[in-house]
Amino acid sequence: MPGIDENVSAKWRVIVVGGHTRSIGKTQLVCDVIAAFRQANWIAGKITQYGHGVCAQNGENCDCAPDEHVCAINWETQADSGTDSARFLAAGARRSFWLRTKQGFLAEGLPLLRTALQEKVGEAREGLPPLIVESNSLLQFLRPSLYFAVVDPAKEDFKDSARVALDRADALVLRDTAGAFSGSGPAWTKLPSRLLREKRSVSQLEGEPLPEPLRALVHRVLEGPGSVSI
Repeated sequence: MPGIDENVSAKWRVIVVGGHTRSIGKTQLVCDVIAAFRQANWIAGKITQYGHGVCAQNGENCDCAPDEHVCAINWETQADSGTDSARFLAAGARRSFWLRTKQGFLAEGLPLLRTALQEKVGEAREGLPPLIVESNSLLQFLRPSLYFAVVDPAKEDFKDSARVALDRADALVLRDTAGAFSGSGPAWTKLPSRLLREKRSVSQLEGEPLPEPLRALVHRVLEGPGSVSI
C-alpha cells in the first residue's frame, strides 16, 4: 500500500459543488452524490467565507486583528449535530470537514486544509479517497475533476464568485421550482441563455434521486485517475 509521503504527492479526484446563492440545495446535491456512491469512502467538506470584520474561528465579530483568526477548520465527528458537515456523514461520507475563512483569505486557509487532509490520509495508510467540496471560491485555486453549479431562477441573489464560475461548470443543476425554465426560455435574465444552450443542464428538484447524467459524470471521475493537486 502507498505510504504517507506517496499519498501527499499524489493527485486527488475532486468534485466541487457550487451555486449562485444560499438555500438552493448545494448541500443536498453533495449528499446526493455521496449517497449514490457510498462505497467510494468520500472525504466531504464545506468552505465558508465570512464577511469583513467577522471571525473565521467562531463566525462572529470578536474584534480580532485583520491577520488573526483568518481561518479555521474542524472535522465533524457526529452525523446528527445538525450542521451541513454532519449531513455529509449521514449521507455516507467517511470524513467530513468545515473550513471557514474571512472574506478574501481563502488562500491562507488552503494550507490548513492541505495539512488536515494529509493527516487523515496518513491515518488511513491507503489510496487517496475522492474529495467532494461545497464551494464556489475554491475554483480560484484549482481545476477540479468535476464542477456542478446549482441554479434556482426563483432566487434573485447572485454571488460574484458564482458568476465567474458558471462558465467552468461541467453541468448546471436546475432547481426549476418556479417553472422559470419552461416555455421558450428562462424568465430569469441573470442566467445568460448562451449557458443553457452550451452547457449540459439537468433538472433536479430537492428530494429527487441523483439524475442519471450526473451519476454518469461522477462514475467517470471515480473510475479515472486523480488529476488535482491540493
